[in-house]
Amino acid sequence: MTTIVGVIGGGQLARMMIPAAVNLGIEIRVLAENDGMSADLAAFGVGDYRDLEVVLAFAETVDVITFDHEHVPQEILRELVARGIAVHPGPDALLYAQDKLLMRQKLSDLGLPVPEWARIENVEQLAEFLADHGGRAVVKTARGGYDGKGVRVVSHAHDVDDWFMALAEDANGGALLVEELVDFTRELAQLVARRPSGEIVAWPVVETVQQNGVCAEVIAPAPHSSGKLAEVAEAIAVAVAEGIGVTGVMAVELFETTDERLLINELAMRPHNSGHWSMDGSTTSQFEQHLRAVLDLPLGGTAARDAWSVMVNILGGPTTGSLVERYPGAFQAYPSVKVHNYGKDPRPGRKVGHVTAGGDDLDDVVYQARATAAFFQD
Repeated sequence: MTTIVGVIGGGQLARMMIPAAVNLGIEIRVLAENDGMSADLAAFGVGDYRDLEVVLAFAETVDVITFDHEHVPQEILRELVARGIAVHPGPDALLYAQDKLLMRQKLSDLGLPVPEWARIENVEQLAEFLADHGGRAVVKTARGGYDGKGVRVVSHAHDVDDWFMALAEDANGGALLVEELVDFTRELAQLVARRPSGEIVAWPVVETVQQNGVCAEVIAPAPHSSGKLAEVAEAIAVAVAEGIGVTGVMAVELFETTDERLLINELAMRPHNSGHWSMDGSTTSQFEQHLRAVLDLPLGGTAARDAWSVMVNILGGPTTGSLVERYPGAFQAYPSVKVHNYGKDPRPGRKVGHVTAGGDDLDDVVYQARATAAFFQD
């Protein structure tokens, strides 16, 4: 009997689980938010993931539930578990990906390295934090932010008055997260996978390059990361995975500070942009690994296939035509670079695909990846 994995969310992460599932003989069914989404290839239906009856009806058709995003409400997740439905990652872990304040508190309780932070509910509290931290800080909404959304660098206590006003109008109340403005040299990401029985594996730590709050490039492994840095990054991610009981793939986004510390910035409890390089550059891709993990199967090897892998996102895409129309030029010029098309309509700033190059010379690999991605931009 074929095992059926249900994925809530129809974005590109769900889409990229499909080939891995086909190779493993696993059926994928997707509950998409709208028609025409990236994972339409495996869409079982379209429905609101915030509607309990919709989610329950979908869950009855699959063996295990996992996710393309972390936004399914806690009350729905807990009802699924209460009814004996396998949910990975479970609500007790996803809670810390859904609420940044709870995440910061949990990581602090676990003794893990995070920026100095505070919970704030008003202008006076923000002014006090700014005064104690050199007059600048980062303020984040506790819920809903991603790809730079819900994040502001502030230098005045009134810079987020609109957010405070929204909290005051919310019947449920709430608070904002304020953090020190970290003096960092680069951003890193450590990807791990954990299955319910406890096995954990880690990929090489990678360096990420951000543009306007969106991941633009990933270099695997991160340059100058052998030895202690790689050991510390992996130890941090393993401690997070075990401390919160995550199942499936998890990405821990990190700051490497000017004084050579690693601080946790964000968590993602699903396949992540920083792991896309693994589709072509690792023994086991993050998407196959995620399926293995949520089904509690032995996890695959995570060794890199090349000395270097570089992933470059295609952001926005061409202003005229489609990505497919650009294939002849890109494939002719760079036949060894792999192109992944998410099946999305081009739109400024939108992730519509990515390319991955691999090889022994980092400068050459970076050049090939960037040049190939440029074929799909105007």
